[in-house]
Amino acid sequence: MLLERIYDEDLSQAGYFIGCQAQKEALVVDPRRDIQVYLDLAAHHGMTITAVAETHIHADFLSGTRELAAATDSTAYVSGEGGEDWQYGFEAERLHDGESIQLGNITVTARHTPGHTPEHLSYLVTDGAFADEPGYFLTGDFVFSGDLGRPDLLDEAVGMEDTRFAGAKQLFASLKSAFLTLPDHVQVFPGHGAGSACGKALGALPSTTVGYERRFAWWGPFLENDDEQGFIDELLDGQPDAHAYFARMKRQNTDGPALLGERPAPREVATGELSGGLADGSLALVDTRPVAEVHAGTVHGALSIPSLGKAATHIGWAFDPETDDAQLVVLAPDAATAATYGDHFVRVGVDALTGYIPSLDGLELSAPATVAPADLAALRAQEPDAHLLDVRTRTEHAAGTVDDADQLSAGKVLFHPGDLPAKDAGRLITFCQSGLRNSVAAAALRRAGYDVVELEGSYAGWSRWAAAQHELGTTGADAR
Repeated sequence: MLLERIYDEDLSQAGYFIGCQAQKEALVVDPRRDIQVYLDLAAHHGMTITAVAETHIHADFLSGTRELAAATDSTAYVSGEGGEDWQYGFEAERLHDGESIQLGNITVTARHTPGHTPEHLSYLVTDGAFADEPGYFLTGDFVFSGDLGRPDLLDEAVGMEDTRFAGAKQLFASLKSAFLTLPDHVQVFPGHGAGSACGKALGALPSTTVGYERRFAWWGPFLENDDEQGFIDELLDGQPDAHAYFARMKRQNTDGPALLGERPAPREVATGELSGGLADGSLALVDTRPVAEVHAGTVHGALSIPSLGKAATHIGWAFDPETDDAQLVVLAPDAATAATYGDHFVRVGVDALTGYIPSLDGLELSAPATVAPADLAALRAQEPDAHLLDVRTRTEHAAGTVDDADQLSAGKVLFHPGDLPAKDAGRLITFCQSGLRNSVAAAALRRAGYDVVELEGSYAGWSRWAAAQHELGTTGADAR
């Protein structure tokens, strides 16, 4: 048996390639939408992908199950559990608890493990050429290394009410019936790692075991003592902010993501064409340079995506394909690099990348407005209607922020205008921890029509300045 983990550092998401080496058949579980990596793996091992399955209706990325099944003429498998309200809207084989997918000598058995979502499946894998019982458990967003899938995401991201309590109870029951009943040696392969918003304390280890989690996970004592309420309270406390684009992912994954098919290579866009497109709104520039270079001068209205490694996450914060019909032009040295950005973008359903421009030469540039920490108090005195906005997470904000700053995370600012002052009600002064998230959020807000000033150095820079003033005995502002 072959089992390979395909990990996306951008979204902290793991898919799995399981192959029967005897029959040369393979199953892919929870693929992302840019599917070439799975086709390459199959070709490398001389295998044919005959099945594609997913664990649940994802909220954090756009599933590649339909895409890969169509490209390989394989069978798509999705959950048939969870009740009428949790059924997929596209054609696929429905799996129920205890049903299996056979790959030569390998048996992959679905287990219904609700809690993170009502329809959630996990997959027990038995290598029939070696053993007659399962040795591996693909847990999706059920059990992570050191943590569990959050049950509040439907409330937090999708707008449902109080589903977190029922979900937490389901997780407790799923652990008792479908996880802790397994032998300690069973290896656990989760759907996410550290950095994912699908849990609050995910470990970075790529796998774990039932026995290790039973003994060392935070939830172990609650299960051992049958303390359901204590488990629920601990599980729900301190869950991180969910990005606003999660709601769109949930809808699109339920209905079935649009098929991409063969994607054309991004074309080089001439300076004149870009200028015209920016003027009439048909094009939008994605500035991929570091924050310091963007602050030195960028195109008015350009989006800021400072890191290829987080391009999917950040474009999901900064661009809404459901309300914005602009085509994207990415600043990139060549078509291959631009295509890599496109791969990241389609993972969150942003399919609008049309081309690239290798340089900003010949374009009119301007420096985004910034304010030094030492000048913040004076600016606020001069502009009493200015609104101070902390775009870090709720947890970061609660641990300390600039005095009088409101909080709305960078992943929500574009999508929650009701939580912001009117565009003509005064400038926004924004900050994050170090400036990178703030650059993404501030650029998106400017393109949406807000007048934004970025706090230089963000909260870390302000904190250093405030500490220095305290040492001098001249502090003019307080940290909360």
